[in-house]
Amino acid sequence: MLYHLAQANIARFKASLDDPIMKEFVDFIEPVNKLAEDSPGFLWRLKDEQGRSASYIESPFQDEMMAVNVSLWEDVESFKGFVYSTVHSYFLRNKKKWFDMGGPSQFVMWWLQEGEVPTLEMAKERLQLLEEKGPTPEAFTFREFYDSSGNKIEMR
Repeated sequence: MLYHLAQANIARFKASLDDPIMKEFVDFIEPVNKLAEDSPGFLWRLKDEQGRSASYIESPFQDEMMAVNVSLWEDVESFKGFVYSTVHSYFLRNKKKWFDMGGPSQFVMWWLQEGEVPTLEMAKERLQLLEEKGPTPEAFTFREFYDSSGNKIEMR
């Protein structure tokens, strides 16, 4: 059976998307999303009804300033390549400019059978599972990564 890597991350914006402190981030939302879609191994990402970033979707969390990003990748190598070897890494390194970093777990990965697509509810459940139990084969991070068979793997 073939599995794909799902990921979700949440972050609380420091300000509304139309606030001047958010301009750099907002200016690059669509170009970075396009880069993701054009990246090797990319399969799917959550979008709003107009095809824009999930940043514009009503959050399933009680805080309306909470942004959610969900995507699906063929494998961990493809996802890591996008996250750390493209302009995306700039935004990851500088996330404190735009996001409040306090609060619950902000990033989670899990495996889905080929043909499945992650949902917002699934992302919320996996983030909660990670928060409550720590990394497991059902909800993990790069620091404690599990392969699709449930084996813990050292990531480099």
